[in-house]
This record gives sequence, structure tokens and C-alpha cells, in this order.
Amino acid sequence: MNAAVAEVQANNGPLVQIRGLSKVYTRGKQKLEVLHHIDLDIARGDFFALMGPSGSGKTTLLNLIGGLDSPAQGSLTVGGKRIDTMGEGDLARWRAANVGFVFQFYNLMPGLTAQKNVELPLLLTRLSSAKRRQNAAIALQLVGLSDRASHKPSELSGGQQQRVAIARAIVSDPSLLVCDEPTGDLDRQSAEDVLGLLQRLNREHGKTIVMVTHDPKAAEYASHTLHLDKGTLVEHATVA
Repeated sequence: MNAAVAEVQANNGPLVQIRGLSKVYTRGKQKLEVLHHIDLDIARGDFFALMGPSGSGKTTLLNLIGGLDSPAQGSLTVGGKRIDTMGEGDLARWRAANVGFVFQFYNLMPGLTAQKNVELPLLLTRLSSAKRRQNAAIALQLVGLSDRASHKPSELSGGQQQRVAIARAIVSDPSLLVCDEPTGDLDRQSAEDVLGLLQRLNREHGKTIVMVTHDPKAAEYASHTLHLDKGTLVEHATVA
């Protein structure tokens, strides 16, 4: 198969393709299998919510999809790339170019302004300082925080800090956003604002989103919900 045909097939297929995926952690002499032979396709432009009880493996699966961890078994293809076979350096470069991360706790640098926090991922690129500022300004505009660009995290509400974190996640224009309990530290109104923003990024900007949440109301913003229990896929249902 030539490279052009392979690229077309990759673009037409699912963004995330998982086959026989298992993850094992070792504690002393014990081995704990956290994920058991997961098979899953996530289409381009989809918005998936991962739900399940504590210890079900949902965050582990999210970390594998985002390239933050490696499986013990099985294959994991994202955007036509087998990321499970990549070395550490290649995987780090792949993450920087293809994945945006949003966590429950915003992980903003307290001494930097919103603008500078959003620029951080671009420091790994060859963009000029002027282009970095421009891209960060565009990302802040997308999340509705242009007027807070010069504010530091301590001068922002929790919801605003999470929107800065989302701007940082999208500033490099990744195809995939992985979100780990993005509303877990927010009040209901701020949570709805953040979820509405993620939904707009999905519907209007074509971002594929995989979100871990324990909140059924948060899952309603997704187009599909995936349930895990004890490391096994137990339900795969469409959300109305």
C-alpha cells in the first residue's frame, strides 16, 4: 500500500482504534490487570464520556488513548499511528502535536498570566514569539477569555481557570482532546459553562473528545457514553 492510499484510509477510518487492549500494574509480587482486552473505535469528531465506579479503569484507558501510558497487550492506533509501538521520544512528540489535555485540577503556572499559560505548549515548537502570542490570543478568544489574558490564575474563578486550561489544550490545534474529570472541582454553573464549551469545540470545530466523568449530567453533553466495570467494557450506548 502506498503512503497516499494509507493516509486516505487513515483519514476516513476511526480516529481511535483499540484492539485487545490490556493494562497490568505490578505491586510487589502481585499483578493487577486494570483493563481486560478492550476493543473500541472512536470516530473522528465524536464526543465520548467514559464512566464507571472508582477503580474501573476509566482513567487508565484515557491515559492510554492520550499516550501518557503504554499497554501491556493489544494495539492502540490514533490518527493512523500505532502509538503503542512508539518509543518515549517519538511518543512525546506525537502527544505535543496531536493531543490536548484537560485535567480536574487546572495545572496552571501561578506566576504566569493566562496568555503565558496558554502559550506554554507552543514553546516546544519553532513558532516565533509573535506567532505564539497570536495563537494564544485566538485560543483565549475561543474560550471567551480575551479580556482576562493579563490575569494570573489567582485573579480568576475556578471556571475561568479551567477555560484557560482548555485554551492551553487547544492552542496547538490538536485533533484529540482528553479530559479527566474536567468539571470535578467546579460548581454546577461553572461546570455547565465548561461542558458547553467542550460541546462547541466538538460540534463547531470538529475536535474529538474523550472525557472521564463520574457525573451523569456531564455525560449528557457527550454524544456517546462508554461504561467500564472492573476493567471491562460493559455498555456502549448513545446519549439522547
